Amino acid sequence: MVESTQFRTASSGRRPARHSRSTRRPSRMSRIPQRGKVRQPIQSRSVSDQQIRFTEGERRLRILPLGGVGEFGRNMMLFEYGNDMVIVDMGFMFPLDSMPGVDYVLPDIAYAKQNRHKIRGVLITHGHLDHTGAIPYFIRDLGMPTVYGTKLTVGMIRDRLDEFNLTRHVRLSEVDPDDTLQLGVFTVTFFRVNHNIPDSIGIALHTPIGTVLHTGDWKFDHTPQDQRPTEFGKLARLGMDGVILLCSDSTNAERPGYCQSEREIEQNLRLLFSKASGRIIIATFSSLVSRIQQIVTAAADLDRKVAISGMSMEKVLTTAIKLGFLKVPRGTVIKIDEINKYPDNRVVIISTGSQGQETSALGRMSRGEHRHVKIQKGDTIILSSSPIPGNERAVTNLMNNLFLLGADVVYNKLFDVHASGHAYREEMKLMLGLVRPRYFMPIHGERYMLVRHAEIARQMGWSDKSIFVMGNGESIEINHAGVARLSPTKLDIDYIMVDGLGVGDVGNVVIRDRQVLAQDGMVVVVAPVDKNGKIAVEPDVISRGFVYMKGSERLMGEVKSLVIRILEGHNLSDIESWAPVRNRIRDDVGAMLFKKTEKRPMVLPVMIKV
Repeated sequence: MVESTQFRTASSGRRPARHSRSTRRPSRMSRIPQRGKVRQPIQSRSVSDQQIRFTEGERRLRILPLGGVGEFGRNMMLFEYGNDMVIVDMGFMFPLDSMPGVDYVLPDIAYAKQNRHKIRGVLITHGHLDHTGAIPYFIRDLGMPTVYGTKLTVGMIRDRLDEFNLTRHVRLSEVDPDDTLQLGVFTVTFFRVNHNIPDSIGIALHTPIGTVLHTGDWKFDHTPQDQRPTEFGKLARLGMDGVILLCSDSTNAERPGYCQSEREIEQNLRLLFSKASGRIIIATFSSLVSRIQQIVTAAADLDRKVAISGMSMEKVLTTAIKLGFLKVPRGTVIKIDEINKYPDNRVVIISTGSQGQETSALGRMSRGEHRHVKIQKGDTIILSSSPIPGNERAVTNLMNNLFLLGADVVYNKLFDVHASGHAYREEMKLMLGLVRPRYFMPIHGERYMLVRHAEIARQMGWSDKSIFVMGNGESIEINHAGVARLSPTKLDIDYIMVDGLGVGDVGNVVIRDRQVLAQDGMVVVVAPVDKNGKIAVEPDVISRGFVYMKGSERLMGEVKSLVIRILEGHNLSDIESWAPVRNRIRDDVGAMLFKKTEKRPMVLPVMIKV
């Protein structure tokens, strides 16, 4: 059995206290379990069936992902014990190919909203939008809890909140990796990790049940851009003191070996820069501050000016410079409308659009629609990113357009110009070996990535009963005996879609209609009815995206005849009786069109009284 350690708790009615290293930091014994309390020998990871005893009404630690498992993005996880709840991350994801017209997809916060009186704080691991992007949409619904993050993370969240006019209303609190927070029953400590954005952290939640580690997005980089490597010492100490559950990033669970260091990418970029004879246009994620620093440094060393194209990138650049996370030599950065004042071999343009987005700066360049940049022969275009799953086709189309315009396009399969921010298999093994948790939960990634990460743990000695491969809405419960189980209760988790200014007003029915319109088009049947309930004139049939009208007169005539037969069989003098007639037209016309064309267009009957 695993002994538990009670922690000092803050009154649920008071604002959680923040403790700094210098003054109010609680003693080490009050923050983490005593050594040896939870640690298990690696050769005895299994939990027997006889141990699994959950008493009705007993308090348990509950770990509930609302997004981020079995998918890329919308990362959000709840940790709940009694009347206290802590949220880790609150991001969005980009829409799937099956979601036409949707801008973003958010987590389903229905459970968190119902229990918002329990929320003691929101902890953010780093500044990427798949971990922060949902905050402006949901923070009001959750009762405006305090959002905690490191300096750069808070700065980027503040920029995002500015767009929603929420900055003055949301409480943001900066934390240092050596700080300790008391959020209700949860004592929270942090450890620095490497990612492809500075100021990334993992989170240790010390609870009455035991310590839970959430890694956030991470990799082990011994030569990171910001010269601040992962805090291996903290991870080792946490592992020695005992970790009941590890929740760890699974994105690259298929890739063998170790992730490339950012230092190698910097050297490759310098080599490309030195060989380019014309302009260099480099596209990357706007939030990759480390990559932007590499580009700016290399450009300055080679006496090139740097221009930024893309509103999101300009915002990140401004924030990172202001907070000291981006060092730009004086006179290096120029405005995008000034690039023609310099020879081509002295210009570098950093652009958004590495994922092939049509409205991005690089997307507009590829179509000749950018106001200041026209792609020409001699331009070197570098795509310093890897396509997010689902974006491969868009990236390919972008590259084809750029090649057609005469540019030389360099991408990761051709030359190493991007290093992932996520650990490879050997790094995952090292994380498991350092932390040595009793239970393991792979997070952040498609289902097959979670399964591959679970296989790594299994190979290292963890049993199937100690590994939880979860889906959104499923939860783990851990009792005071230190025994974990998959909760018998599963939440129904939906996609909450953002479409323009609407949040959640586009549901499955709307998406299905859009899919039908995109695949088979629409047929509108307009039937005028006179005051006596008779057909006033011949119905009109309009096709949009189904068939070309001028070449389908016979088919349209058959539709009109069918509609007339349906209308003649009903008394149409009462408008309230029209609903079943419209349904009959929709069903019968749809069936006839499928029989003759094997297409299922959306049939929209319109009846008008004239």
